[in-house]
Amino acid sequence: MNFLYRFSYIALLTLAVAGCHRAPDEVLIRQAIDKAAQAAEQVDATAVIKPLTDDFDGNGGSMTSQDIANLLRAARFRGETLHAVLGPVDVQPRGERFVASFSVTLTSGGKLFPSQLGVYQVETAWRREGRDWRCYSATWTQQL
Repeated sequence: MNFLYRFSYIALLTLAVAGCHRAPDEVLIRQAIDKAAQAAEQVDATAVIKPLTDDFDGNGGSMTSQDIANLLRAARFRGETLHAVLGPVDVQPRGERFVASFSVTLTSGGKLFPSQLGVYQVETAWRREGRDWRCYSATWTQQL
């Protein structure tokens, strides 16, 4: 019986240590990008802008996080659909910050986005705010 208690203790200790293990920063940033893409497909403005900072700068001042949220709210109100297919995400450290680059293909089943559909190359910049990584800047160029 002593063996069973000792084994249980070691198993619980192992689970506790594994539970405390924090994912690497690069993984957390990739996860945030994936969640934002999934939220875009749900046309969920709140979830899309969740990883964005309050001072988010999109394409050199052409879009704020509120502009993105308003566009998605209008799409949701009109019953639009949006599909976002991500290419591989490359995350590179830049001092205490990170830059994540990827391609995304946007398609839609509605009329609000036709000129914005296609393949984009995206570069995002991330900084830590508290325990979370937040995107403070993004640039995108339409490829096709």
